[in-house]
Amino acid sequence: EFLEWLKKEGYIEEYQGMLMLTGKGTRRLRQDALKEIFTRLKKSPFGEHETPYSGEGVERLSETKPFQFGDQPSNIDFTATISNAIRREGLEQINLKEEDFEVYETEHQTTCATVLMLDISHSMILYGEDRITPAKKVAMALAELILTKYPKDSLDVVVFGDKAVQVKLEDIPRIAVGPYHTNTKDALELGRRILRKKRNANKQIFMITDGKPSAIFDRGRLYKNPYGLDRKIVNKTLEEARICRKDKIIITTFMVARDPWLVDFVKQLTEVNQGRAYYSSLNKLGEYIFVDYIRNRKHRLR
Repeated sequence: EFLEWLKKEGYIEEYQGMLMLTGKGTRRLRQDALKEIFTRLKKSPFGEHETPYSGEGVERLSETKPFQFGDQPSNIDFTATISNAIRREGLEQINLKEEDFEVYETEHQTTCATVLMLDISHSMILYGEDRITPAKKVAMALAELILTKYPKDSLDVVVFGDKAVQVKLEDIPRIAVGPYHTNTKDALELGRRILRKKRNANKQIFMITDGKPSAIFDRGRLYKNPYGLDRKIVNKTLEEARICRKDKIIITTFMVARDPWLVDFVKQLTEVNQGRAYYSSLNKLGEYIFVDYIRNRKHRLR
């Protein structure tokens, strides 16, 4: 009966004997994921991740500052300006001087191109913990946020195991893990190629992973080593992170496991790229990513 209702509402359809999500069904999943994360955000004290940046922009704040050359006249706070003149000369004669003028602070808004990279190596479902489903939910919610609130921004999704592959937004619900190693280098390279074509002011990579890099392509063949930190693999991956930095692409890593090898590698990656890294429990993953995303729209990433 429930399946019939889903069909009737247009969320699923039958194709060659299989039930498939429709475009409407995919949008509903994105909307539900976005609603769930924002509901949590309203309840959680994530203010420490915000970095307010004041400057010439599009959103007026309630705070004011002394007028400076280059400030927009449309942002003058006339009440504060006249009050300053009265305090200086009294009510009998009001002569406005330059030092009396105050303007509203504005919040700088920029456009942002984001590549969200999801680790689909086998460890994402090992040890009885499903890490890929929360990651997919975050990807769907971020897509819905950008499509509805920040249409000038862009979001591309890359999955990486033995190799990196770009997936369409509508295919996010169908992402699955496999018996793969972790080719972080290939993912960063693909993300960089995608972002190179974008004209947004900010370019960034969000990487969700639970393991250290364990594979690279070497002369067209997959070289892999799941044990420890293989210097050949690590060095090639760090070199890609350096190139990203040179291209002004900031990498933010969200670790969903506390593997010591992963922590060690991410520390090196973050230093090389001058990016950021967080450890996040699965139930807080969406909140971390959303706060960081919105934060990055308020200033240019350097």
